[in-house]
Amino acid sequence: MSQFASARYPVKNGAGMSTEPRRLRVFDSTLRDGEQAPGNAMSPEQKLEVALAIESLGVDTIEAGFPSSSPSDFKATQLISQALTTAKVATLNRATIDDINAAAESGGVENHQIQIMVTGSDVHLEHKRGITRAEGLREVSDSFRYARSLGFTDISLGVEDASRGTDDLLRPLIDVAVQEGAGTIIVADTTGCMLPAEFGDLIGRIRSWIPPSVIISTHCHHDFGLSLANALAGVEAGADEVQATLAGIGERAGNTPLEELAAVLVYKHEQLNVSTTLRTEGLFEAFQLLCETIDLQAPRNKAIFGTNAFATQAGIHQAGMLRNPITYEYAEPARFGRRRTILIGRHSGRNVIRNLFDEIGAPVDDVLVEELYEEYIAGRVGGDCIDRDVVRAIIGRRLADKQLATTGGER
Repeated sequence: MSQFASARYPVKNGAGMSTEPRRLRVFDSTLRDGEQAPGNAMSPEQKLEVALAIESLGVDTIEAGFPSSSPSDFKATQLISQALTTAKVATLNRATIDDINAAAESGGVENHQIQIMVTGSDVHLEHKRGITRAEGLREVSDSFRYARSLGFTDISLGVEDASRGTDDLLRPLIDVAVQEGAGTIIVADTTGCMLPAEFGDLIGRIRSWIPPSVIISTHCHHDFGLSLANALAGVEAGADEVQATLAGIGERAGNTPLEELAAVLVYKHEQLNVSTTLRTEGLFEAFQLLCETIDLQAPRNKAIFGTNAFATQAGIHQAGMLRNPITYEYAEPARFGRRRTILIGRHSGRNVIRNLFDEIGAPVDDVLVEELYEEYIAGRVGGDCIDRDVVRAIIGRRLADKQLATTGGER
């Protein structure tokens, strides 16, 4: 292992555990990679509103867009760069003078991370760019020098398709960028083709090539459903930053989901030995704003944001959760702006009905329990469910009717 790799990590104690957590940075790409996917387009004003919601979550950097790609992205970058107060703004740019000028004009050079995207695989060099490796290297040096001449001090190298690049292609690109002042190396698994062990190995090798002061950022796609796993493997291998998007929106199957990353960091930060500035309670509110903005529908089974993420109707689960939610609930809903929902459906049992009697402070009426079980559970067809609040109200009314019938009174 090189001097850079060995200097990267904090001192460890006798048990082999690091004594101090590493600071893990969170970079949000919802408004760039997320927004450029089909169906996700936003106006500059909408982008600004979402950007402020994301900033309130405590992320370190917000990618406003690709300023040279459209007047809309240019304006969005202007609005967002002027409005952010705690997060840094970032833009994506090709290694061209025109793109770098557009970034400077739209976002200024202060508090602005300019990402310069270069080609990290022979596949892209040949079939997308039609340039040689030598030309790719010149792009890095020329673009970095030009960005510095404009006053940019936070310049990152975005290595597109790095996961399909060979070391003899990647290392010269990264070496030149570091020599020219790169503060961050963004390693993109652009096609989502890697397994976690493979991506971790790639990050580990790059970590050994560069000084400890240079940040490694992961940009993982979800084509195999491994974006979060790959990002975490990257963190364990020495990455300092994760690029993510709300709900994982992005090209094709999307990107590392911000909310899932946040959940792992809440509960597993000690194992990963990292710390962040994320504030998770506002995540769902930000997601709801995103849904309203781009007409996104939450699937039932998505982690943290799914409609069923904190809901259950299975009697075998409900029996435990009604005694103590920890029996089936590892992630706590309130931490993410959610609430627990116990629904009544055809897989529920009698326990959930009995529990409703306790909630309203009435003795359990076994005859009524059986009536309700037959009516709302055993006799239910299909997959639809009914909220416990509805059944609780029904119990209250039927108990009142029974009382009236017993006393001969009127409603």
